Amino acid sequence: MTNIPETGRSTRVQTRLVVIQILVLSLLGTLGGRLWYLQIRQGDEYAKEASGNHVQQVVQPAPRGSILDARGVALADNETRLVVSASRTELLKMKDDGEAVLTKLAGVLGMKPKDVMDKVRLCDAETPQPCWNGSPYQPIPVTDEATPKQALQIRERAEDFPGITAEPEAMRRYAAPGQANTAQVLGYLSPVTDEEIQKAQDTDSPYLRSDQVGRSGLERQYDKALRGKAGVTRYEVDNLGRVIGEAESDPGVPGSNLVTSIDARVQRVAEYELNEAMKAARKEMDRNTGRTYEADSGAVVVMEARTGRVVAMASNPTYDPNAWVGGISGADYKKLTGKDSNYPLLNRAIQGQAAPGSIFKVVSSSAAVEAGYAFDGNYDCSSSYSVGGQVFKNFESASYGPISIGRALELSCDTVYYRLAHQEWLKDGGMKPKNPKDYFYKAAHQFGLGKETGIDLPNEVSGRVPDRKWKQEYWEANKDAWCKTGKKNGSYVEKIAYENCLEGNKMRAGDSVNYSIGQGDTLVTPIQMATIYSAISNGGTLYDPTIGKAIVSPDGKQVDELRPTPHGRLPISKATLAKMDDALAGVATRGTAAWRFGGWPQDKIPMHAKTGTAEVYGKQTTSWFATYTDDYAIVMTISQGGTGSGASGPAVRNIYDALYGVSDDGAIDTRKALLPQPQAKLPKIKTDGTIPAPKIPKDVVKDLQPDEKASPEDEYAPVDDQQQGATTPAQNGDNRETRRHRRRGGAGRRGGTGTGRRGSTGTGTGRSGSRRARA
Repeated sequence: MTNIPETGRSTRVQTRLVVIQILVLSLLGTLGGRLWYLQIRQGDEYAKEASGNHVQQVVQPAPRGSILDARGVALADNETRLVVSASRTELLKMKDDGEAVLTKLAGVLGMKPKDVMDKVRLCDAETPQPCWNGSPYQPIPVTDEATPKQALQIRERAEDFPGITAEPEAMRRYAAPGQANTAQVLGYLSPVTDEEIQKAQDTDSPYLRSDQVGRSGLERQYDKALRGKAGVTRYEVDNLGRVIGEAESDPGVPGSNLVTSIDARVQRVAEYELNEAMKAARKEMDRNTGRTYEADSGAVVVMEARTGRVVAMASNPTYDPNAWVGGISGADYKKLTGKDSNYPLLNRAIQGQAAPGSIFKVVSSSAAVEAGYAFDGNYDCSSSYSVGGQVFKNFESASYGPISIGRALELSCDTVYYRLAHQEWLKDGGMKPKNPKDYFYKAAHQFGLGKETGIDLPNEVSGRVPDRKWKQEYWEANKDAWCKTGKKNGSYVEKIAYENCLEGNKMRAGDSVNYSIGQGDTLVTPIQMATIYSAISNGGTLYDPTIGKAIVSPDGKQVDELRPTPHGRLPISKATLAKMDDALAGVATRGTAAWRFGGWPQDKIPMHAKTGTAEVYGKQTTSWFATYTDDYAIVMTISQGGTGSGASGPAVRNIYDALYGVSDDGAIDTRKALLPQPQAKLPKIKTDGTIPAPKIPKDVVKDLQPDEKASPEDEYAPVDDQQQGATTPAQNGDNRETRRHRRRGGAGRRGGTGTGRRGSTGTGTGRSGSRRARA
C-alpha cells in the first residue's frame, strides 16, 4: 500500500464537468443562433430601423380651411400672428425646470410670471385652466399677440431664452363679418391630446402633435375636411445632430373650405334682435311673480322652408370664440364654464329643451283629425274644463263658444284641446287602458319629436315625448327616491312625490290634458320646431336641418355639395294641411299674433304664425314664437321671457322685415331686402380655388336702420292692455302710426297668446319642471 494519493477524478466530479460543458455549449449555441437571426435573418430590417435613428422630422402644419357663409364671406379663416412658444422638453432639462427663463420671458412680454408658468403646465383633473391640454412634446403657445419688437428680443438673445421660440404662424380667426358672431355654430379649436393621437393613429386621418382639432360646432363636425394634412420633411443627421442630407418628405395638403347656408347679414340681425328682445323683456313686470322677467337665455332659428337649410342660428348668452385661439386664459375660461356663467358654450338652438306651450298645438290638431275629429267641426271653447274635480282654465278665462279646430289654433283655445285629449284618454281605457291608440303621442313621434333632427352639428339633444313607455321607464328609475321623500299630507313637492311613488307609471287624465297644449313633461328644441313649421310650409316634407352646403378643395377643382335630405313626412293629408295653413295665416292676421303683424303685406308675402307661452314650475314663463312664409320658417324662444307674442313677436317681425325689405307701412323695398329668396347657388369659385367675397357693412344692423327708424327701446315699448284685444282684426286699413304703435306692444303683454294658466286648483308638477295637472 502506498502513501501517494490518487490523481484521477471521481465519478461525481466527472458528471459535474459534463453537465457544465453541456450548459456552456448550449449557451454558446443559443447566442450564435440569436446572432444569426439578428444579423442574417432580420439584418435588413434592423439596418433600416437603425438608419431611422439618424432621421429627424420637421412638421409644417397645414393651413386650416375657411368656413364661409352662403355668399362666400369668411366666418372663420386664418391670419398670421407672431407666436411665442415654450418647449417643456427643453425647460425640464434645467435645474429649476425653466422657472428663471419663463420669468425672464414674462418680463419681455409684459405678462405676470405666474400667468406664463400656468400656460405651460399640463392639464389634469386637479389643474384648473389655464393649462396645456395638448401633447407635452409639442411647443406650447404662451402668446399669439407678440409684437415684432418682442419677437426680435427673444430671437436675438436666444442664449437667454433656451427652449423659447418666436415665429410667425397661421392662427385661427373668427372674423364676425358685419358683427355676426356665430359662436355656437362655428365652435372652436384646441390642441390635440396624446389620447386622441393614439386613437386616431390607425385611421385614415391620423393626428400629428402639432394639430389643432375642432371641439364643438362646425369646427368639430367637419374637422377632418377642414384640417387637411400637415407636411413632413425628414432630414438625415449625424450623431451630433448636424444635417447631412434630406430624406423622403411628405408634402402638406391644405384643408378644404366649407361653404355654409348661413348668411352673415341675416345672422347678425337674428343675434341682434334676440338680444334686444331679451333686454326688453327684463324691463317688463311679470304679473305672476311680481318681479321683472329674467329672460336668462334664448335662441332663434331661421330656416329655408323648402330645404331645411339653416340661414341663421343664434343662441344667447353667447361668447367670442377668439378667446380660445392661442390658449384660453383662466379668467375667460371661468366666464365660459363657471357656475355664474349661464353656460354660453351651449347652443340653445339644438341643446336647449323646454315645454313648447301652444306652438305644439299643430301636433295635437293633426292627432285629433287622425283620431276622427273633423277639422271644421264644432268644439266648445269654454272658459274652463274640469277633469276629476280639477279645473283647467282657458287663458284669462276667455270663452268663445263652439269653434273649429282651425279657429282654436287662431285663438289658441286651450279648452278645445283639453276636451279632445280627455275624450281620447277615455276611449283608450282611462287608468286601465286596453290596446290604447295614443293618437296624440304617436303624432308627436311622427312629427319628429323625441329624437334628434340630424342637423350637422355635434351634441344635439332629442327632447322628450312623455308617452307610456317613457313614463314607465322614468318611474322605474325614480320610484325609490319618490317613495322615500313622498308624504301624503306633506308639502306640494312631497305630495307629488307620494303620488308618483304609487302610480307614477300610469297615464292620468291630467297628463294627457296638459300634454295636448304642450305642457307637462314634453320637451322640444328650437331646431325641432323650426323643422316642423318648415314642413308645414313646404307641403309636409321633414328635412334633416343642414348648415354645411359644400366642401370645396383648396384648388377649387373638387366641389362636394351637401344636398338636403328628407327623413319623413308629416302625418297630415293635403286637405288637412291646407286647412291648417289657412288657420296659421289667420293667427297672423286675426288671431293671437295679429298685433305683431299689423301692416304686413299679407297679399304679397303670406305670413303664418303660432304663439306659445309655456309655464314651468318654479320659473317664469317661456316665450315661443313659431312662424313661416313660403320661403322661410323662423322660431324664437326666450326662457323666463314672458308671452310668445309679447317677448319674441317684435324680434321675429323685425327679422322678416330685414329679409324681405318690408317697411313699417307694409311697403316692400327690394333694394333693402337682405335675402328675399333663399341663396340657391354656391358662391363663385375661381380657377385658383379662391372664393371672392362680397362686401359687407361693418355692422349690418346699423346699416339697416335709417335715421327715422324707431330705436330698439321704442320698438319694444309697452302699450296699455286696453289697446289690444285677444282677437285683433286685420289692420290693413290703419294708418302708419297706428300700425307702428301696435307693433311695439310690450314684452309683458299677456293678451292674445292664449296660453295662460293651466289648472288653478289641485296639485301636480311635471318632472321636467313644467306645470302639469293631476286627475
